[in-house]
Amino acid sequence: MAAGTAGNGSPTVLVFGDSLSAGFGIDVDQSWTALLQSRLEEQGYEHRVVNASISGETTAGGAARIDAALGDFSPDLIILELGGNDGLRGFPPASMKANLVTIVRQSQASGAAVVLLGIRIPTNYGPRYTREFEDVYRQVAAELDIDWIEFFMDGVAMNDELLQADRIHPNAEAQAILLENAWPIISATLDDAL
Repeated sequence: MAAGTAGNGSPTVLVFGDSLSAGFGIDVDQSWTALLQSRLEEQGYEHRVVNASISGETTAGGAARIDAALGDFSPDLIILELGGNDGLRGFPPASMKANLVTIVRQSQASGAAVVLLGIRIPTNYGPRYTREFEDVYRQVAAELDIDWIEFFMDGVAMNDELLQADRIHPNAEAQAILLENAWPIISATLDDAL
């Protein structure tokens, strides 16, 4: 888990995701979460970024460890980026939704604000599954009244110049785009809390 340079007394932004946020295959200092720490400092926020993302993580894994993460870091904001591995494994969207709801509710109960980064999956999973999968993010955000973005990988997915050789994970050049995709809801939520 990588923390930013701000002091331990600073309010905490917890990134709770999978390989897309864990910096899989790149230097962690190049990851969008490291860029987020720099952006916060440049914009005058005192928050430190703690990255509790794990490559391969599913929503079930996230639901199982959210209590420990809340206890360890007492975050003021949680950036929730999970679900991609559920989709790639064909897990039921209803189960994925239940897990995300658990994570968000427990986070909110601890006093943390939450923003949700939506993910899309390849179309070869079929139109019905794809639609149900993508609808989960919309439903969770609406039911729990949190800010979200529809597609965290917008402008990166399907662009070979921005992907690693596996054509799944974003490369170092893509990280600034990921930050720009997420930044509007992150900054708005932080500002609302001030």
